[in-house]
Amino acid sequence: MIEKILTVKNRAGIHARPASLIAQTANKFSSEITLIKDEIEVNAKSIMGVIAMAAGYNTTIVLKAEGSDEQEAAAAIERLFETKFEEE
Repeated sequence: MIEKILTVKNRAGIHARPASLIAQTANKFSSEITLIKDEIEVNAKSIMGVIAMAAGYNTTIVLKAEGSDEQEAAAAIERLFETKFEEE
């Protein structure tokens, strides 16, 4: 299992478009991918779950990936956060 700490760097936070990007990216992998904010734990493959986290600017999120392609999955999700979901 891989665990990474990610920070929401785009000013608008995780709204519909970034949530969609996260879910689309996560669905490309067979691994289980989970995002955790405070006590809220959601499946990264669920756009509604990701939106429900209500993660604003500078929020810290824990990413967990477990499965045969966990390394690639975690790197792909991390890249979205690092590039500010290509919004800025």
